[in-house]
Amino acid sequence: MDVEISRLSNGLTIATQRMAQIESVALGIWVKSGSRNERYDQHGIAHLLEHMAFKGTTNRSAFKIATDIEDVGGEINAATSTETTAYYARVLKNDVPLAIDILSDIMLNSVFDEEELEREKHVVLQEIGAANDIPEDIVFDHFSETAFRLQPLGRPILGTAETVQNFTSDDLRAFMAEHYGADRMVIVATGAVDHDKLVKEFESRLAKFQAHSTARIADLANYVGGDYREFRDLKDAQIILGFEGRAYHIPDYYGTQLLSIILGGGMSSRLFQEVREKHGLCYSISAFHWGFSDTGLFGIHAATGKEGLIKLMPIILEELYKISAKIDPGEVDRARAQYRANLIISSESPSSRANVIARQMLLYGRPIPNSELIERLEGITAKGLADLAKRLFSDTKPTVAGVGPVETLMAYDDLTRSLSIKSL
Repeated sequence: MDVEISRLSNGLTIATQRMAQIESVALGIWVKSGSRNERYDQHGIAHLLEHMAFKGTTNRSAFKIATDIEDVGGEINAATSTETTAYYARVLKNDVPLAIDILSDIMLNSVFDEEELEREKHVVLQEIGAANDIPEDIVFDHFSETAFRLQPLGRPILGTAETVQNFTSDDLRAFMAEHYGADRMVIVATGAVDHDKLVKEFESRLAKFQAHSTARIADLANYVGGDYREFRDLKDAQIILGFEGRAYHIPDYYGTQLLSIILGGGMSSRLFQEVREKHGLCYSISAFHWGFSDTGLFGIHAATGKEGLIKLMPIILEELYKISAKIDPGEVDRARAQYRANLIISSESPSSRANVIARQMLLYGRPIPNSELIERLEGITAKGLADLAKRLFSDTKPTVAGVGPVETLMAYDDLTRSLSIKSL
């Protein structure tokens, strides 16, 4: 399944991948602009802009956008992340021209009606409130904010009630004009797609879209680490212990992904076996690694009661010491198999495949075949991973975030001292 790439006359890149025996098409427009591209007074505007994209154009009302796509059984949606914003649709192959027309209409002709904006602000405010009410969600926001204190990368994507309420239609237009340019965008389609026809359709609609954005390059992130604790009268405490991870472009990125799987990537992982199966301290415990363009975050997330919390952190720290000392080759093989299977399984979904290709095009400037990714995994050794773990868990200050009955959570100074004494 080779990826075909073309560029419109204004430089906008189009990438497609035809998938055999698929009768539908997943297609979308990805923009290299997300929450970390916002100024302080713009916190949350990228997400609000994404919401407002479906609230009417000069050609379609919000209701007509919904009915046009749903009349043919299609779906349309959007998503904002820290570094990208995506507008995408899934339709049957004969309805691709309609999806292209709607997506292009949104890019070119969104009106950002003031009445629609006020209604959508209330929706986002409810979204913010709901996130604050869910401890297992809000702890991740506090984790990022603590790791990258007072920086765009650490701020919640949704924004705050104060910033969201203050945005105007002119603010949305200005942000879009500044950040949305053909040089920072990519169109991707996968499934039953005809590359040449797709390019022709988009050329007829988006060739006059502005070629260059005027946005400045986002500031480099500076991981600082630290401690955040919020007492809430809950049954369980939600906690995350983390460290600076690795950026997408760093050779250690894929090793760090495997390390997160070995440590807490499934029921066979070290933390699950030790914390859940052996000690019964919590229902689930997991490790994760988020890569960004210039840094990353490695974390361990768990939830347990006040009594269990006393035992939990020392066990986690002991496992960090152990994995930094030795990793068995069989563990690496198992993690590699899990990663490889996830790559292949996600590649069988047109929507997942389109998202992966878009991310790779924006980050690397080219699609990366699964065979190349698997080849990178093959070169990772057990000793190399143990050395990576030692550096990962000792090179930077840890980040701790806790929400709930956290009185018994190990003191931050004791935690950092324990890491230092063990000399990971």
